[in-house]
Amino acid sequence: MIITKTPFRMSFFGGGTDMESFFRENGGAVLSTTFDKYCYVNVRHLPRFFDYSTELSYAKTERVNDVEDIQHPLIRNAMKLLDMHEIRLTYEADLPARSGLGTSSSFAVGMLNAFYALKGKYADKKRLSDEAIYLERVLCAESGGWQDQIAASFGGFNRINFSSDGYDVQPVIISPERKKRLNDNLLMFFTGFTRISSDVQKANKLDDKSKLAQLREMHSLVGEAEKVLTDKNADLNEFGRLLDHTWRLKRQTGAAVTTDSIDGLYSKGLEAGALGGKLLGAGGGGFLLFYVQPEYRESVMKAMGDLLYIPFQFENGGTKVIYYSPEQYEPV
Repeated sequence: MIITKTPFRMSFFGGGTDMESFFRENGGAVLSTTFDKYCYVNVRHLPRFFDYSTELSYAKTERVNDVEDIQHPLIRNAMKLLDMHEIRLTYEADLPARSGLGTSSSFAVGMLNAFYALKGKYADKKRLSDEAIYLERVLCAESGGWQDQIAASFGGFNRINFSSDGYDVQPVIISPERKKRLNDNLLMFFTGFTRISSDVQKANKLDDKSKLAQLREMHSLVGEAEKVLTDKNADLNEFGRLLDHTWRLKRQTGAAVTTDSIDGLYSKGLEAGALGGKLLGAGGGGFLLFYVQPEYRESVMKAMGDLLYIPFQFENGGTKVIYYSPEQYEPV
């Protein structure tokens, strides 16, 4: 039996510039972190006592004899990719799916990690992120960028650069005190709305040439925000103001990015004292993130009183196998 633990991510700057259709020509970059909310994938070989050979438990339960009959596209294609058979797989998570935190990609990374471990093989972080990108974007033909798979695999607070050559991951070096202060100044709330990220991406058509100006400016903000974090003499509150700037740019990239309800919630947060914030993920729902100075924390919490507050801490580990018990398995 194998159990993997894979973090979710929050993306601060550069979302959209990680779309292959954009960064192959224009370059791209994302500033993001993983945090202490996780998905867990439990995998073992299914004993041969049943009238089915594969059992899957996620939001629903599937029992099939042929991998081709699996309804969940990520699981079906991952099992075919790594030639997995006679599997019992269970998925559970700390936060809901379709919520803007890269949950689908965290599941893809954690599942691949578990499959490799079940085979007795080690897959490094680069291999897991590469194969998760291939799984979601090619085999499942889901629209979206590359940042989620990379963040889930590598973990930590990173700048991820994209180019015609692919990507590279650069950890952002912040003093522990400054990092804690940033963490303390970020408040996250669940809007109650969920959506499928790939559907939002398709609706917004981020590869449309009319969006190039916004995406290029969003790309430039990554460097500005990184300097705020790494320069100990910089005003950390500028990070919040830049979040507001990038969110206003993001809203211009498509009608599906936001809704009247979300705009209303965001305005309430600013009126209560937040310096800035954004909706996490492709848009349309999920989690609202605010940057709030300590003296305004109570008023923002009160303004968001109808929403579920989600406390969190940054994490650095990325996907990992937390339980490994080898099995004797002979293919039929």
